[in-house]
Amino acid sequence: MLKEMEKRTLIEKALEAKRNSYSPYSKFAVGAALLTEDGEIFQGANVENASIGLTICAERSAIVSAVSHGKTKFRAIAIVGSQKSPTPPCGACRQFMAEFGDFTVLLIGENEILETTVFELLPLQFNLEGE
Repeated sequence: MLKEMEKRTLIEKALEAKRNSYSPYSKFAVGAALLTEDGEIFQGANVENASIGLTICAERSAIVSAVSHGKTKFRAIAIVGSQKSPTPPCGACRQFMAEFGDFTVLLIGENEILETTVFELLPLQFNLEGE
């Protein structure tokens, strides 16, 4: 369970990360802030590419940064986009997040915060269990 202060901090850090978005093609900036099990926060912003398929989403950017620093256990991620309503992660990001387990997902809108989990967003995630 996230404390209110943790939620506020994650939201602030996601908004801060959104300002670093590189989104010249879509003009749709996204920021994410990822809270590790040991309390560190890693930020990510979407980084677009002229060949749109190579675009990196903010959620994956934050996770890659955390993993690059040896962190693979997460408690929560806050995601904020450029629209008034909460911005849910794309399918690729849902699968990418599911790789690291079920943790809290805060979807931030202008006047609304949706709180869910990775497995609620992707109930039948792909995995290699049983091999």
